Amino acid sequence: MTRTLQPPVSASAPAAIRIPEGWFWMGSDAGLDCERPRHRVWVDAFEICPVQVTNRQYAEFLRATGAAAPPSFDHPDFNHSEQPVVAVSWFEAMAFCDWLRTTTGQPFRLPTEAEWERAARGGLEDKTYPWGDDAPQLRPGYAAKWLTGPEPVGRCIPNGYGLYEMCENVHEWCSDWYDASYYAHSPERNPAGPEQGQRKSSRGGSWRHHVKNSKCYTRSSIPPEFQYADYGFRVAKAVR
Repeated sequence: MTRTLQPPVSASAPAAIRIPEGWFWMGSDAGLDCERPRHRVWVDAFEICPVQVTNRQYAEFLRATGAAAPPSFDHPDFNHSEQPVVAVSWFEAMAFCDWLRTTTGQPFRLPTEAEWERAARGGLEDKTYPWGDDAPQLRPGYAAKWLTGPEPVGRCIPNGYGLYEMCENVHEWCSDWYDASYYAHSPERNPAGPEQGQRKSSRGGSWRHHVKNSKCYTRSSIPPEFQYADYGFRVAKAVR
């Protein structure tokens, strides 16, 4: 099915949920080396969108800017208007945030890894997933999901902050450069990653993996120019 584009419209600010400032335990001593050590982090209050950016929202950006569509944009497995947009590079995700910030006047951006993990945990400490410690395969409807691509957003049970699909559906770009040893020397307050690197950090699970859900502390990364069909993003913004 080919999507029919509508006439250009002005961007409307997507809904965002306030995540309160506070301390939380980031990472896990049971995780991979890059996810250790478990360490206490302070994150200032911020807002983050409850769902991943959809094809419908991304189409507004394409119409307004004339940017090239990602390679999977009209593929039948990925072009439902409420599926998350996929195969966007980190640079394209940043361009979307820049456009959204300019057109709405609100400080939209990608979340940091620390913000993303705090949001994913939904206020639960020492739990593996946003819903607790139960294995993903025990969740209702697990076997029927993600057969050929990501699910439309907002279909899972939200976490304690009201956020959907935080550890599933698609990997989500973060703002940070990736450093596998970052936790050993990261600042205690508002860590934002190293100043430079070769790969950008991402978080969350993927429809393409054998186990479709990631743990809250799971880290991943790829070069920022890559366009993978299981990579998307959600936007955050500073609290004024």
